[in-house]
Amino acid sequence: MHDHHHDHDHEGHHHHAISAADATNRAFIGGVILNSAYVVAEAVMGFANHSMSLLSDAGHNLGDVAGLLLSLAAFRLARVKPSGVYTYGYKKTTILAALGNAVILLVSVGLLGYESVVRLTHPVPLEGGIMAIVAGVGILVNFGSALLFMRNTHELNSRSAYLHLMADAAVSLGVVLAGVAIKYTGWYWLDGAVSIAILVVILFSTWSLLVHSLRLSMDAVPEDIHIKEIEEKVMRMDGVKHMHHTHVWAMSTSENALTAHVVLSDTLSFDEKMKLVQHIKHELLHMNIAHATLELESEKMHCAEEACEL
Repeated sequence: MHDHHHDHDHEGHHHHAISAADATNRAFIGGVILNSAYVVAEAVMGFANHSMSLLSDAGHNLGDVAGLLLSLAAFRLARVKPSGVYTYGYKKTTILAALGNAVILLVSVGLLGYESVVRLTHPVPLEGGIMAIVAGVGILVNFGSALLFMRNTHELNSRSAYLHLMADAAVSLGVVLAGVAIKYTGWYWLDGAVSIAILVVILFSTWSLLVHSLRLSMDAVPEDIHIKEIEEKVMRMDGVKHMHHTHVWAMSTSENALTAHVVLSDTLSFDEKMKLVQHIKHELLHMNIAHATLELESEKMHCAEEACEL
């Protein structure tokens, strides 16, 4: 039913969403610039110094840059106006970006894991001091980037970026400690060991991102939404007799849609039914459902199908 009416009531809501999107956009651009520069520096130092830890950490950070770029592109695409073919616009690309990011990271874990095991069994001499200094800069870069995303952690891509960067700061701290230990003890095998520990961290953080984005790409109900709660809330409203055939899915990582059949009391006039529909949509908006399409049924129709007592 008329899906465009509720847009006007929520101009404020709309502007708030735009400003949050702008902040997110800026955060992603800042994060990409900072991290790209650091990845290049870390990879160069890693190769020059034969440090597997630095290379794994660079791989880790490169995964983040790829993720940030994918998310940034997806945010841009999500704002593209709907067309005759893509009637929802390109909102779903935000979910595909999260999924692609997870896959890229898992592949890099495999490649770096193999090299790290080789390095653990055949340690190579390296400069622990340089390793510690480079990773120390990494702590600052990652922590600084994470702060950019703090404002908007309720959105999946922003949340994954924030958690990732905070985890990276912790990982860099591990590399610093390993570098200091290598400098004073000459235990070169620590490089391979720390590298494997980093990869385990990436594996764990990526797994949840993979599962979550797979769920959304298969149109599962988003985790923070419970269909039973929605139906109960709507059916408690005066004039609503029943709600069924309810479908909820994610249009993007931050917007959800719903379709449902609603049985309204036969005593209501047409205008009263329209008012009630607007009220239902308004309530759904507070339950994080931005796009609701409701099919109305009369009690007679519903009872003819369900064979119920009128």
